Amino acid sequence: MADHAATHAVHDPNIGNTGLDHRKMGMWAFLGSDCMFFGSLIGTYLAYKGKSISGPTPHEVFDIPLTSYSAALLLASSLTMVLALSALQDNRVKVAAGWLLATAAMGLHFVLNQVYEFWTFVHHHGLTLGTSLFGSSFFVLTGFHGAHVTGGVVWLLLLVSLAWRGLLDRRDYTKVEIAGLYWHFVDIVWIAIFTIIYLIP
Repeated sequence: MADHAATHAVHDPNIGNTGLDHRKMGMWAFLGSDCMFFGSLIGTYLAYKGKSISGPTPHEVFDIPLTSYSAALLLASSLTMVLALSALQDNRVKVAAGWLLATAAMGLHFVLNQVYEFWTFVHHHGLTLGTSLFGSSFFVLTGFHGAHVTGGVVWLLLLVSLAWRGLLDRRDYTKVEIAGLYWHFVDIVWIAIFTIIYLIP
């Protein structure tokens, strides 16, 4: 009876009968639905590709070096996210907070690059949502991805704030791991977008 009580006392309420964490399952379900969402946006872009009756065209507006740099930023941020999780697992909370902050900073830099790119398209090339099929499908797809990255940056900064206030330690590993799953997802989606939209003629 005592052993049963002890087992019950340490039971994690987030672990279901399957032995899987409800929070991680919820995030995987969300990411699955988001895959379909971005898949539909990418499919729409490809369906409209080359069918615009007015310019400008993609090759006239794209700044490949800038977007390549942005892609490198997100790839590097995936590495810092992994380093943050590793540090937290070792209960090196301050180090983990530093890596989380670095991840958020690279994500913010990516978003600012995208804002600059959008501003250039609108003010220098006259490309807007209503200009053409290319404009509408491009801005919707990349804009939604940028919104996802922005949400991830806010999430990471909240985790950094918790760490700085002493409210985050090794016991909260799963919370940070879930944020990491989300962050890796937006990185992977950008690699797909970058390849399909910017690199394939």
